[in-house]
Amino acid sequence: MAAVPPLCDFGWKAINATLPGVDGHDHALFDCAGSNGLLVAFICNHCPYVVSVIERIVRDANELRNHGIGFVAISANDVESYPQDSFGNMKLFAEKNHFSFPYLYDESQDIARQYDAVCTPDFFGFNNKFELQYRGRLDGSRKQTGAEDLRRDLFEAMKQIAQTGIGPKDQIASMGCSIKWKEDAF
Repeated sequence: MAAVPPLCDFGWKAINATLPGVDGHDHALFDCAGSNGLLVAFICNHCPYVVSVIERIVRDANELRNHGIGFVAISANDVESYPQDSFGNMKLFAEKNHFSFPYLYDESQDIARQYDAVCTPDFFGFNNKFELQYRGRLDGSRKQTGAEDLRRDLFEAMKQIAQTGIGPKDQIASMGCSIKWKEDAF
């Protein structure tokens, strides 16, 4: 079922946490930041919304590095109910898609709850003070990859944040599969 997160709560402060990565190392979220900001993306391995745009997510993460924006991806889905999102499968997904950024596992789902993550993908774009400036979509793609010439909403917003520290006032919410919460999580 598709879920749509709320739009940006400008100035909300990022929460730091240390989570295990598919590279065998633990990563603190704030250590993933670049000089101009940090993009935190909640994704998973099986969501058709993520699968349809994963190449674009990787492209944008790589290009944003040149603008001083760090990138980190987190999977928080319940792997007992959705074994395709297991840590082992996260490693395979990252390898297959040539991730150049940490892909972290939020097994307890605590970080996803603290960020109020709603869906995959759900993007949180922070400036260099770790203040939220973007919570919108990657581009106009949905369950299918959109046209090559779609406006790159996330990329353009993060470039603006890198240059000015302030995100665009007009943002279009992301859409994706709802986070798969553990039944006893609430």
